[in-house]
Amino acid sequence: MNVQLFIPCFVDQLFPETAFNMVKVLEKLGCNVMYNTEQTCCGQPAFNAGYQDECRSVATKFVKDFKTFDYIVAPSGSCTGFVRNYYNKLFDNSAAHNDVKLLRKNLYEFTEFLTDVLHVTDLGATLNGVGTYHDACGALRECGIKEGPRKLLEKVKGLELREMNDSEVCCGFGGTFSVKFEPISMGMGEQKVNNATGSGADYLISTDLSCLMHLDGYIRKHGSNIKVMHIADVLASGW
Repeated sequence: MNVQLFIPCFVDQLFPETAFNMVKVLEKLGCNVMYNTEQTCCGQPAFNAGYQDECRSVATKFVKDFKTFDYIVAPSGSCTGFVRNYYNKLFDNSAAHNDVKLLRKNLYEFTEFLTDVLHVTDLGATLNGVGTYHDACGALRECGIKEGPRKLLEKVKGLELREMNDSEVCCGFGGTFSVKFEPISMGMGEQKVNNATGSGADYLISTDLSCLMHLDGYIRKHGSNIKVMHIADVLASGW
């Protein structure tokens, strides 16, 4: 099975090890993994800030870069959800309509691809400790992803999975929201970290590094011992 990687900009620039771990997992499952080095951003930051014309320019390049019949897999529910749910609006009545339709059909968030396409839950991973899962808004609300990541984590040897209070509540990042409304954003982040530590977890795990980056900033500032981990990093642990 051929798999094209879509690596979001912030993963490429700040958390490349997660992308490599995703490749590690996919190759273990027999996928032929490919990466188009011409890829850039999906356009979500510009869209969320109200710059639809600028977003459309970036998204047009994205559609061309991922004009393929292969599966496309990304370590981000946020970016996946944006392409699936908003590209139709961006390219309504345009010549790119059919290419966008194909792209939306082929694009999957990483855990969704594992559970819904490959039908795999046990990767043979090992991580000792207690973990809790944060439902990222992009994954949960834009892609409908909830049970899949939990099924994957339940199969990780040595990891006890505990639900935190309000696991579905936003962490407060929201892209530019965290800049424009910093006090509210930090208050939401504090609540999320408190709920995670209150579960007794050693690891705060999610599908989206944007959430984890935001929460890790609060954790580092306030000296909490909990560690954030993308689920790809968890699934690549111990083997």
